[in-house]
Parts: sequence; C-alpha cells; structure tokens
Amino acid sequence: MCHSRMSQAQLLCRTDMATHKTTSDKPLRKDAAENRRRILDAAAQVFFASGLEAGVEEIARVAGVGIGTLYRRFPSKQALIDEMVGEMRLGLAAAAREATGREDGSGLEALVLETGKLQVVQWACLPQLWDHSNAEPEALAEFRTRTAELLETAQQCGRIRSDITPTDITMLFWALRGISETSHSAAPDAWQRHLEIVFAGMRPVTDGPFAGPLHTKALSATQVRKINR
Repeated sequence: MCHSRMSQAQLLCRTDMATHKTTSDKPLRKDAAENRRRILDAAAQVFFASGLEAGVEEIARVAGVGIGTLYRRFPSKQALIDEMVGEMRLGLAAAAREATGREDGSGLEALVLETGKLQVVQWACLPQLWDHSNAEPEALAEFRTRTAELLETAQQCGRIRSDITPTDITMLFWALRGISETSHSAAPDAWQRHLEIVFAGMRPVTDGPFAGPLHTKALSATQVRKINR
C-alpha cells in the first residue's frame, strides 16, 4: 500500500458534490424529466452518428418528442450541448473521486481509461467538454485537480516515472481525443492500444537507453492555456 500526505486542499476536494445540478434547481415533473432524458439520450445518439452539425429536428425525431417539447426543455441547440457537457463533466469528477480511493497508485490509469471511454462515445462534444463551454466549471476544475493528485500518488507508488508532469497527462487526453475523433466509427477501440503504449512508456525504468530523465521540457500551464484558446 502506498501512502501520501494529504493537504487540507485535497481533503476539501473530497467534499461530496452530489448537490450539483445541470439545470434549474426546481425539480421537473415526472413526464418533463422523462422527456428531458429522452432528448439528451437522443442527442448523444445523433451527435455520435453525425457530429454537432446535426439538426435539433433529427434529435426530436429520435427522442420521439415534438420540436416544441425540445425547445421548452432546451431553448437553443447550444443549451442542449451545454447540458450534455455539464453531465459529462460531472461524470468525470465522479470518476476522479472514485479513482482517488485506490491507494495502490492505480487510480490515474483507471481514471484515464474511464475518460477515454467517455471521449469515444461523446467524440462530437470533445471541444466543448475540455474548454469551450461554461457548463459545470467546478466539476471540470475538480477533475483536473484530482488528476494531478492521482499522478503524484502513482509516482509515489512507483507506477509512473517521476519526471512526468500534469501537463503531460493533459497532452495524453489531447492525444486520446484526436484518436477518438478520427477513429470512432471505423475502430472505436483504437485509443485503448495507444493508451497501453503510452502507459508502458511512463513506467519507471532503471536501466537501458530510456533510464535517464526526459530530454524535452514539459509544457507549462501557461502554454496549455494558450493552446486551449
């Protein structure tokens, strides 16, 4: 078992975020809630097949609701996309909290795997997911904070080499995103092989040509922000 000292900030980050909601705090009637869920599920299906260029009319048709019902729940297509992104971010934060409970240092790998699974089924929303949406920003911030903490734990447990940085993990997510966007229809599992190769390369090495430190400097947080603009 690996042990790492947890800061007060980390303890606060463990606070349950179950109170997050992706829409109004006012509860929906049962039929309205069912329609909302059907629309969101239909949007995921339509966007997976056709990308974000798909029209809301097709989403309403797949959901089995009228276009007026769709617009009562979501006043614009962007509002619908934001709702989907919000749910995805809440899911990522929940996965990060669950991964934090792995004390053997395997939490980072588990989280990246779950993130990859989400990315391939929601490939069309990925630009919105990571930066270009204001939906559930606290959940996204929690995911990023916990990812950095999981990396530190993995390094302390000897699962990941010590010169890997949080921005390297960010680049890994970028790589998986690109693979998901290009191969989701023909080879939806292609990203998993890439992930295995990358994690094999991040293992600590004590001898051989790759035993020394990495020669290329890691991206800074400022560079990552510029790239994401």
